[in-house]
Amino acid sequence: MLLEARVAQPTTEAEAVRLAREVYGLEATARALPGEYDDNFHLISADGRAFVLKVMHPAREHSFIDLQCRALTHLAQRAPQLPLPRVTPNRGGELFASIAAADGSTRLVWLLTFLNGRVLAEVRPHSPELLGDLGRFLGVMDAALQSFAHPVAHRELKWDSSRADWIKDYVKHIADSKRRALVNRFLELYKAEAVPVLPRLRRSVIYGDANDYNVLAGEPWTQPQEIAGVIDFGDMHHGLTVSEPAIAAAYAILGKEDPLQAATAIVAGYHGAFPLDELELSVLYALMGARLAVSVTNSAHRKTVKPDDPYVTVSEAPAWDALERLATIHPRFAHYTFRAACGLPAVPQSERTKQWLKTNAGAAASILDMDLRTAPSIVFDLSVGSTLLGADPGAAQTSALTETIFAAMKRAGVSVGAGRYDEPRVLYTSPLFGANENPTDERRTIHLGMDLFVEPGAPLNAPLDGTVRIVANNSAPLDYGPLVVLQHQTGNREEFFTLYGHLSKDSLVKLEVGQRIKRGQAFARVGSSEENGGWAPHLHFQVILDLLDLEADFPGVAYASQRAVWTSLSPDPNLLLGIPPDRFPAKEPGRSETIAARSALLGKNLSVSYQRPLKIVRGWMQYLYDDTGRAYLDVYNNVPLVGHSHPRVVQAAQAQLALLNTNTRYLHDNVNRYAARLTRLLPESLRVCFFVNSGSEANELALRLARAHTGREDVVVLEHAYHGHTNTLIDISPYKFNGPGGRGKKPWVHVSPLADDYRGVYRRGDREAGAKYASHVAEILEGSRAEGRDIAAYIAETLPSVGGQIVFPPDYLADVYRYVRRAGAVCIADEVQVGFGRLGTHFWGFETQGVVPDIVVLGKPIGNAFPLAAVIATSEIANSFNNGMEFFSTFGGNPVACAAGLAVLDVLEEEHLQQHALRVGEHLIGGLNTLQNRYALIGDVRGSGLFLGIDLVLDRETREPAPLQAAYVVNRLRDRGILAGTDGPHHNVIKLRPPLVFSESDADLFLKTLEAILQEDAAQLSH
Repeated sequence: MLLEARVAQPTTEAEAVRLAREVYGLEATARALPGEYDDNFHLISADGRAFVLKVMHPAREHSFIDLQCRALTHLAQRAPQLPLPRVTPNRGGELFASIAAADGSTRLVWLLTFLNGRVLAEVRPHSPELLGDLGRFLGVMDAALQSFAHPVAHRELKWDSSRADWIKDYVKHIADSKRRALVNRFLELYKAEAVPVLPRLRRSVIYGDANDYNVLAGEPWTQPQEIAGVIDFGDMHHGLTVSEPAIAAAYAILGKEDPLQAATAIVAGYHGAFPLDELELSVLYALMGARLAVSVTNSAHRKTVKPDDPYVTVSEAPAWDALERLATIHPRFAHYTFRAACGLPAVPQSERTKQWLKTNAGAAASILDMDLRTAPSIVFDLSVGSTLLGADPGAAQTSALTETIFAAMKRAGVSVGAGRYDEPRVLYTSPLFGANENPTDERRTIHLGMDLFVEPGAPLNAPLDGTVRIVANNSAPLDYGPLVVLQHQTGNREEFFTLYGHLSKDSLVKLEVGQRIKRGQAFARVGSSEENGGWAPHLHFQVILDLLDLEADFPGVAYASQRAVWTSLSPDPNLLLGIPPDRFPAKEPGRSETIAARSALLGKNLSVSYQRPLKIVRGWMQYLYDDTGRAYLDVYNNVPLVGHSHPRVVQAAQAQLALLNTNTRYLHDNVNRYAARLTRLLPESLRVCFFVNSGSEANELALRLARAHTGREDVVVLEHAYHGHTNTLIDISPYKFNGPGGRGKKPWVHVSPLADDYRGVYRRGDREAGAKYASHVAEILEGSRAEGRDIAAYIAETLPSVGGQIVFPPDYLADVYRYVRRAGAVCIADEVQVGFGRLGTHFWGFETQGVVPDIVVLGKPIGNAFPLAAVIATSEIANSFNNGMEFFSTFGGNPVACAAGLAVLDVLEEEHLQQHALRVGEHLIGGLNTLQNRYALIGDVRGSGLFLGIDLVLDRETREPAPLQAAYVVNRLRDRGILAGTDGPHHNVIKLRPPLVFSESDADLFLKTLEAILQEDAAQLSH
């Protein structure tokens, strides 16, 4: 059974070169490849073709090589789409041949085409998509092998899953007693779960060795990354078909923190290509554990034979780690997870039990002393997107939640309220629910029971006959508190359980495990807030089909990524409660439904962020929350300047909206108050305000002002500029008119080079860079005048954002403004992106250049996401605009918008957010500079305060942009719970513009996550 009994002298690279020449007529170089028994060489022929020369162990038989050659030939015919090695005949037309080796032994030699790719062991990360593609690959291959047969495939092999119990005689070689016990545990599981059903499991010829050194991954730029092939068919055999995904899954979990997620990706991919039956799914976990147990036992034994062979122990440490992690997963939970991944009900009996509950619900007793099927009640929306709870996730853990719920019940005139089943919530912030130092990690959010909000002390009745299974005081904060679990049976004698949480402590006194409880019998009472971690008084009622040996620790809230499994384990309790459906709030559409509706109802060119779009339903300060309750650190959206849903801004808008909102044809002091506050923050010459609703309207109005003042039409803009989406603003935005769908530059538009001192013509080391860039504006002014086209205005963002988070070289705007004014034109500063203290060093971007514009345009952050924008001009320009044509904006400067704007200014001042932006920005820049020193991909770090850009390059000398890497990085950041975006003419600049409440700890989380991503393949390798 073990080939090491016969020692062979290794073949040298020089001999491999000779064999290539003599046997295959190839002039080639040779490089040895690793192998457990055989000698393998990577050949490169003189004409550049690549091969693998295989010189087999003397113990290998002709028939064994014939098996592999014929199988590969069969696959080339039946699954030609799979990238697999192709057998290359020798000079005599044979698929393999015998040769005399240097040690006098007879060796078999054969040649395969070489597959390009990197072994999975060296690929980072192993995404679920990549592992899913591996499963798919193996499924397609096994489907093709169904029609393949070979007598030698029926061989005795230590890796054959149906023979795994051979290790019982070798476990003694494992020195550590705990590890021996671990292997024996999985061996016993294998004997109990797999061995009895072996005769009923499908068998076929399988590849049998999809370990991470035999699987090749393709280029990381094909997103999602795909499998480039598998190599080494030496373990091919006729065995259990289900062994294929089990073996692949066992190796896929090596080094994974979440082994079940990795294994499930393999299983789902395999099932999609070559469906597994229910019996096969039931033994997958046992077979995975058996494979790892065989691996570590084999290593322990072989170390006694070849202690210095690194090949023997290459996977030993990660295999032990994987085995230990796998042991933390309940076998039935793994089984349920695999079923759910394959589109089956996770729990096999779930549909039968749910049907029994539906059928018998009419005979069930009411849990409360009222019939919930007819009694008045109100069902609350406590989901992530609930407007009842407000934006602050922490507020739900206070007495405010109790007050909110019971006040709503009082208004509705009911004595019971309900909280929904299968509802994603952000109420659970305790470490018990997965919360830790990283707020963006997934935590448990899916509610698995129903809440019944009633007065404390309300009696509870058993809905069905049952037996007390658990009596416990789960007193950890924010958990169940005192609880009882009753055990029941269906008519088919299938057991299930009902759980009652948040009880009064005295409820537990008279209850004992094993005690019989009759239908309708009062057995407990609802506890008070003080008894249940501060929660509003309520019963948590949950149906459970399998306790999974968790007993009192069975979760009442699940991870969204495991939703299908846990909701199958805990079906809808309303099957027993019977609260009428029309009392439930409408369920929000799922993400796929939202995408479909958006596609059908909205314009096709309305873009979404990220390869996998997010459905965002809540925002709080520097965090956004998706529809499952996952938190995302927002390092991207500069509109909520002082934080998403800042309560000061929300309250100001709410209060004013509740009183009055109308247009500016009526007198109101809010607009005057806001104009006065705003202009006090600007230079003395800028005192006249015009209010509109958006930055686009503001820039459009600024051009009207300039043209009215100068009597001219032409405008000077910068390369790659973007100023808004109206027709006129598209015409002055090269980013748009030179891009897809654009119609090119209009005659009245003049484009000056972007003053980019990193990538532009004049670089950062040139002290005259600013003056040189400004000279191009001077040339445009002179040239246009010579053509009889005098310029009305020069408009530019004071730190261009779409242009790539650009910081102008010193004195650039000072020279430009001087040239523009000398030509009789107007200087417009677009501050939509960078105003209001974001830069830290200055309140306005134009201040960084020591200039005062004639017109300032404000938008985006001005109202903290409330529609508000402003144009502030000199009195002279404003007077010129007062030419008899009325200006009016229906909603511009309305009382509510101005109330929000005033609150933003209050928060900026009182929370010292400009100083905060400077401090956090310097901290973040320092960390980014450290990363720049470590990773050549980062060509430049620039910006100020919390307006920063990371310019990614393929080559620091040429500064060739790296847009693919930039897109990869921001999408991986999104996967890791951090939102960023790209900008710049090449879309290679990662832009960082978080809300100003962004903290040093947030910056550290971003830096840590970014570095981890920079170590991944797609960030490391050139395209």
